[in-house]
Amino acid sequence: MSPVLITGGAQRLGLAMAEALLDQGTPVIVTYRTEKPSVRALAEKGAKVLQCDFADNAAITHLIHTVSQQYSSLRAIIHNASDWDQESDNPDYAGLLTKMMQVHVSAPYQINLGLQELLLNHETVADIIHMTDYVQVKGSKKHIAYAASKAALHNLTLSFSALLAPQVKVNSIAPALLMFNEHDSDTYKAKALKKSLLEICPGAGEAVKAMQFLFASDFVTGQTMHLDGGRHLK
Repeated sequence: MSPVLITGGAQRLGLAMAEALLDQGTPVIVTYRTEKPSVRALAEKGAKVLQCDFADNAAITHLIHTVSQQYSSLRAIIHNASDWDQESDNPDYAGLLTKMMQVHVSAPYQINLGLQELLLNHETVADIIHMTDYVQVKGSKKHIAYAASKAALHNLTLSFSALLAPQVKVNSIAPALLMFNEHDSDTYKAKALKKSLLEICPGAGEAVKAMQFLFASDFVTGQTMHLDGGRHLK
């Protein structure tokens, strides 16, 4: 059975997707930047775990080579690796934009091209999923470089869906608030919930459902699944 490659699969949405796939018997390759207990837990469940810092082009090249040497095909690639720096914390604006574009655009671009033959070798239609963000359309006053890079990642969805059709479906999943962080205050949580029509924080399972829908679909490509609870209508 061809594996699914999930970048940044050791935490949050990526971890939930990796665990769901492993539970259903699908082989999974997970990339991670730093060692943590979840990496060991994934390995114990049968995942292939590969360390890769997407800020380093040499590391990306090594990842592509390693996967190409060890596998003959891929069921899917899910680009979940992400960084969330903001301008208020980083006055090196040129460096910040370069970093956001490197992690969210250059790395997926290189991986998609470098591993396209493995996707095309899959016995049935394969998938690429780009994990983008609600801000890809709206923009963000606090995370300008981040929002711009996620918009560029969405544009890769359009280009790669045309390039790799009909053997590979390429789509985006664009979440708004799906999970809180441990340090989030009750005040922040209450304010954040009011931003969507449904006023809930559904959890990582919502991303898992979206992934499973896209995998099962025969006729969706070049699209974005917006997981925002109606936030765009507020």
